[in-house]
Amino acid sequence: MSEGTESPKIAAVVTEYRPRSHADVIVGKYLRGFPTDDGFVEPRSRIVSLYMDQVAENDIGLATAEAFGVPVSRSIVQALTLGTGELAVDGVLLIGEHGDYAFNEKEQHLYPRRHFMEQITGVFSTSGRAAPVFNDKHLSWRWQDALWMRDRAAELGAPFMAGSSLPVCWRDPFLEHELDAPLREAVAVGFSGLDIYGFHTLEVLQCMAERRAGGESGVAAVTCVEGEAAWAHGRGEGAWWRELAGAACATVDQSGRKKEGEMEDHCENPALFLLEYRDGFRGAVVMLNGYLSELAYASRRTGGGVEATWFKCQGHGGSEGAYAHFSYLGLNVEEMFLSGRPQYPVERTLLTSGVLEAALTSRYEGHVRLETPWLDVAYQSFDELRWRPTAPSPGGACLDPWPPEGSP
Repeated sequence: MSEGTESPKIAAVVTEYRPRSHADVIVGKYLRGFPTDDGFVEPRSRIVSLYMDQVAENDIGLATAEAFGVPVSRSIVQALTLGTGELAVDGVLLIGEHGDYAFNEKEQHLYPRRHFMEQITGVFSTSGRAAPVFNDKHLSWRWQDALWMRDRAAELGAPFMAGSSLPVCWRDPFLEHELDAPLREAVAVGFSGLDIYGFHTLEVLQCMAERRAGGESGVAAVTCVEGEAAWAHGRGEGAWWRELAGAACATVDQSGRKKEGEMEDHCENPALFLLEYRDGFRGAVVMLNGYLSELAYASRRTGGGVEATWFKCQGHGGSEGAYAHFSYLGLNVEEMFLSGRPQYPVERTLLTSGVLEAALTSRYEGHVRLETPWLDVAYQSFDELRWRPTAPSPGGACLDPWPPEGSP
């Protein structure tokens, strides 16, 4: 924390700031407060600068910054130095999600997250001190860049967190594996695009799988299978993941979120990521467009016991509240800004970033099995989190209209 301040000063570095963008649902809570099941939590930090790489046609960043008296910076360097020539903030929100950026031949969205991190850590380096950084979603579309981001933060002593809001959303029924759980295999099911939501679904899988006996050991090989070939695999050697995918889907109710009947009846082009872990554990992600519009998880323990849960996010506006799962994400990140300690390991997102790239490479190269010796990412999961919902669905202040009455 900077000398003479009552609360950490945070720079927000974003690609664009439009309604319901990640900048809106994350930065907006640092400005207005965090609705949670247990009430409305006032921010303990303050946004003091905003950098936007692009200004969208439906931009709300400029008006929001003006309403809250936040200067809009012309560069990332200015956002972090506040015109002083050296680091003048106590934390950085790096939100490289949404905006007019190219896709490559693998259908990866080429967000400039590494470029943002280069600018941020450049200020750290020349200032002779670092500050905590949170990177929203995956670190990069390219493994070498993701690894560089993790390593550069460590080199400069910058506490670093990253990832999806899914690991801290609601679970119905609530399920958290104990550390060193005797897990044998696990599946996460999801929907939408393979780059944008394949990542979220991988984070659902990994935040649970990392708690298995021995901790995380890394991934030895990744295969992407699509269409009828995926269903055929599930009827043969993949019967294990098909059974677990069914158990995961069974936790999701029918109220517009899942079609009646079997997944094969509604999903014409499933996408399957098969993950072979270095310790023999096996995992899978199954993307079920047309059948499901939620995310869920199931696992099997050694001995045969199956556990499953629905990972619930929240909508926006009216009685549905304001994407309050981002409250729990933001509050955990704010704990890092206050304490200087990440609340869970960035290696989770380093691994999911690498697995996603490998899966999309497997797909691009004809659905080949891709050995991934570089994904030797070993780490231990967290002990406990201060901020997380344990109810089966959003409640309390999460259901209040957003923004709260009286806010700009």
